[in-house]
This record gives sequence, C-alpha cells and structure tokens, in this order.
Amino acid sequence: MQKWIKSGLSLFLILMLTIGLTACGGKKDSLQKVKVAEVTRSIFYAPEYVAIEKGFFKEEGLDIELTTTWGGDKTMTALLSNGADVALVGSETSIYVHAQGSDDPVINFAQLTQTDGTFLVSRENVENFKWEQLRDSTFLGQRKGGMPQMVGEFVLKNHGIDPEKDLNLIQNIDFANIAGAFASGTGDYVQLFEPTASILEQEGKGHIIASFGTESGHVPYTTFMAKDSYMKDNKGTVENFTKALYKAQQWVEKNSARDIAKVIEPYFEDTDLELIETVVERYKSQGSFATDPILDEEEWNNLQDIMDEAGELPQQVDHKTLVNTSIAERVAK
Repeated sequence: MQKWIKSGLSLFLILMLTIGLTACGGKKDSLQKVKVAEVTRSIFYAPEYVAIEKGFFKEEGLDIELTTTWGGDKTMTALLSNGADVALVGSETSIYVHAQGSDDPVINFAQLTQTDGTFLVSRENVENFKWEQLRDSTFLGQRKGGMPQMVGEFVLKNHGIDPEKDLNLIQNIDFANIAGAFASGTGDYVQLFEPTASILEQEGKGHIIASFGTESGHVPYTTFMAKDSYMKDNKGTVENFTKALYKAQQWVEKNSARDIAKVIEPYFEDTDLELIETVVERYKSQGSFATDPILDEEEWNNLQDIMDEAGELPQQVDHKTLVNTSIAERVAK
C-alpha cells in the first residue's frame, strides 16, 4: 500500500512539474504582439527604447514589433490600413484624420514627449542671442504643416517676427536633406532635431543657440495613438502597453543621461555614446521627456493654438473627442 502511495505521489509530482514547465513555456509563447510604427528614429524617443530594452513591455506580456515609417503621412497610413496597431507620431495627425470624417477615429492614449524637440542652429557663434537677430536672415525651416514648422513659426511670432515678411524663409527642402543643405552653405539659421544639431556643432559647421522646446511650452509633440476600434477590442493590451511606457518614463526620470544612453545605444549604432549622452541630457534638462503618459487638456489646447496660428487647424476638436486619459491616469496612480 505504502509503495503504491509513494508511486502515486511521484507520478503526481512529475505531472505537476510538467504542467509547471508547460505553463512557463506557454507564458513566453503567449506574449501579445503589438505592431508599433514610429514616425522617425530619434533620441527624442528615448523612453520608448528604454521600455523595450529594459524588458518593461515583456513584463506586461507584450512583444513589440517596432517599425520606423519615416514620416507622419506614412505612419498614419500604416495605422489606418492595419499595418500597425499603435503609432508614435505627432498629435496633430489625429486632428487631420478626424477632419476628414473618419468613422474610426484615431485616439491619443499615451504621451511620450511634451515639448518640441528642435533647436535653432546658427552658422556663426552668436553671443547673447536675441530672436530679433533673425530679421532679414535666410532661415531653413521645416516641412509646412508639420509640428516642427508650426512650433517654429509660433515661437518666431511670439518674438514679433513674421516668418513670411521678416525672413527669407526656405521650406522646399526635403526633411532628410535640410542639415546637408545648411552644412553646404545654404542659410544663416536652421531648425534641426537632435542629434543632427549637435553633430553640426561638433563638426564646426553650426552652433546651437536656442531651443524651440523651451520657448513653446508643453505640447503633446509625440504620442502613442491607436484606432478607436483597436482600443475597444484590445483594452487589456492598451493598458499593459501604457503601464510599460510609464515604467520607462519613471526610469528615465530617475537615471542619468549616461545610463540612458547606454540602454538606447543599440538603436543608434552610427552615433557615438558620448553624443547620445549629450543629446539625452539636453532633452532631460529642458523637460522634453514626459514623466507620465497623461495628455492633459491644457497641452491639447496649446497644440491647437499653435496649429491655428500656423493656419493649419482644420477645426477645433474637444480634448475628450480624440484623447483618452483614463488609461494613463489609472496607470499613473
């Protein structure tokens, strides 16, 4: 009898161990894949890469398939055609889609950056720079209708400069070629993202003299968004995604630029670690990285003011129409 009991217990333990191993393997295999399309590859998006590299998404049961789509229009096309589940792009794109009468609106659910990410670069080193010094200069601006251009013009107008009348404004150069055009001698000033601005400075071809981010205030510059239908069908996935992002945002807030640079270095293989650290520190110091995923109403209204000033706001859209803060607020608590 005792032999039978021992045999039965052994069989039970083996069975339980087998189930346990299967469950562990099942958990790994059951990661929910989320296809994310980012508008560009940028150190500006450091918390996104931290969330992937530190395993925060996996902790929440998610397998992130990240694709860089290189442009707001391409990013939204990927999202609307189901080529992506989630898009990381400027919030203004959700307003443009809404204005076209979409029956499946794109909803902003988690904010990544909360300032503009561009800097004013001068050909000459300008001591004690004042914005009025731009008058009558040749200025290389960003693509018309995009957030960098709209924020740039908003800042200039706040300093009493009419971009159309007070500058020789050049906006017909493709985004990827703006820095090259400036380096080759076109323009007195240029509006650039990092790390391009710092690279030009290192090469002695330009000098960073001002930040459009500090001048324009808080704005939902880049946010994670998804179609309303996806959010309704995948509530748990969207919440877990936001949890992972919040962990990354808190990690970035609490750690040094050097530590952050080391984590995200694999995403910028052609950029020196020291330069990545410099750029991260610049963004951290001006509060560009959102410390939580909540896109509040004040930021949303600031965005629309900037768009309206640039003549690019198709219609006023109420915050609650295209922004879902309930998930981010729940996660942040």
